[in-house]
Formats: sequence, structure tokens, C-alpha cells
Amino acid sequence: MGFNILFLTHLLNGILMIAMPICLGIYLTHKFQMSWRLWWIGAATFTLSQVGHIPFNMALTSLFQKGILPTPPENWSLIFNAVLLGLSAGLWEECARYATYRWWAKDARTWRKGIMLGAGHGGIEAILLGVLVLIAYFQLTALRNVDLSTLVPPDQVALAQQQISEYWSAPWYASVLGAVERAFTLVAQIAFSILVLQVFLRKQIRWLWIAVLWHTLLDGLIVGIIIPTLGMYAAEIAVGISALLNLGIIFALRTPDEVTTSVTPTPPALSREFKPTEVLETTEKLDNTRYI
Repeated sequence: MGFNILFLTHLLNGILMIAMPICLGIYLTHKFQMSWRLWWIGAATFTLSQVGHIPFNMALTSLFQKGILPTPPENWSLIFNAVLLGLSAGLWEECARYATYRWWAKDARTWRKGIMLGAGHGGIEAILLGVLVLIAYFQLTALRNVDLSTLVPPDQVALAQQQISEYWSAPWYASVLGAVERAFTLVAQIAFSILVLQVFLRKQIRWLWIAVLWHTLLDGLIVGIIIPTLGMYAAEIAVGISALLNLGIIFALRTPDEVTTSVTPTPPALSREFKPTEVLETTEKLDNTRYI
């Protein structure tokens, strides 16, 4: 059996997903002369948002399955799910971002600091997914030549074999799409961060809802509609186009950072014709200035 390049590309996919946000963080901290503090705050913001987001989605799914919430007509289910899942992600993540700006990172009021928060938010998401990708890689490497009937129930053996076969027979370029998608998504997370920052720079809450709606549109359209109907390659093209739009948002909202400079006031120039007044020193005048 010859060497399978997928041994390298699947591994590279997971490594890139972890390495890219770290390299971006190193670049930004050097370029902006900042510490990693805001990056880690952004990372914590994403993590905390998922503490609410994931259970919320699970509870919502359970309510629909049990019939407590009415399900839409079948011909509307695709759009309904896209909007619902996109709105859920938008609300939880952007409201968490707003809370961070307001109560935690109160000093983050410049474009550069907004970039750092967004890089941490999207960065930790990419890192966590990269870790999962690597775990799956090592598991599927170990299971490649194993008798699955000794590990899984008999009714699931065929499905498990199919999944393993598809993993190791995918085109090499498909195996690195996860890293490409994470690079594009990092740009989106930074754009969302800059949009929410406008709430505090412009004193207008509507920027929060703009961020929520933009997040809803991207998630709903790509995850909820394009992937189920057109497949992952079309989805990657859509994510790439959205990355260009998000870059436009980032730089369109760029504002000069506040720079505090210390300027020593220049004393007024003395006139060339200035002539000091002659003061006669007397014993009385010396006594009056002794304790000044």
C-alpha cells in the first residue's frame, strides 16, 4: 500500500487551525505594541458565549422535537432553521461582545483594541476546533486497520466503516478546507468586534443590532442554506466572498487611535526692545522678600 498524502494534509489542517490565530496574535501584539490581555479577553468572551449558546440550541431542539414549539411547514423548514440558528449565534455572541466592551474591557475604545478583541474571539474558536480536528485525526488513524466489530455495536459497523473510508479517500484539497474556512472566519469575527465597538465610539445602540443581523445573515446563509443545498465547496466560496466584505467593514470603520502627547508650552519670546526696569535695592525691600 502506497503512501497516502492525506496522512499529511489532515494533520496539516488541524495544525494550521491552531497555528494561524496564534501567529495573528503575535503579529498584532507586535504591530500595535499591545499585550495579549485583550486577546485573552476576546477568547474568554467567545467561550462564555458558548456556555449559553450551546445549551440554548439543545433546549430549543428538544422543544421542537417534543412538539412544545410548533414546527414550520416542510417547504419552509430550510429557511426557518437557517434564520433560527443564525439568529441564535448572532444574539449570543454579539451580546456577549457588547457585555465585554461595557463591563470588562472598558478601556477598549480604539480600532486597534477592537481588532485585538476580535482576534481573540475568533482565535480561540479556531484553536478549539483545531484541537477537535487533531483528536479525530489520531482516532481515525488508529482505527484505519482495526476490526470495528470489536469496538462498535453491530448495527453501526457499516456506518463507521463508511465514515472512515470517506475520511481517508477524500481529495487532498478537501482535507484542508477547515483551515481555509477558519482563516476567513477570523476576519468575520474581527469585523463583528469592530461593529459592536461602534456602540461605544458613536454612542448608538443600533450598531449592536447591525452586528447581530450581519452575523445572522452570514451564519444562516452559509451554514443553514448553502451547505445543505450546494455543498461544502460552494460554502467555502461564499465564506471567501464574505471575508472580502468583512475586510471592507473593518477598514471602512477604521478611526485614528487617540494619541496623548506631552507638549511643553513655549514661553513667549522676549521683545528685542525689552529693557528691564532698574530696581534699587534697599534694606526695606530686602526685609520684605526674605521669606518668599
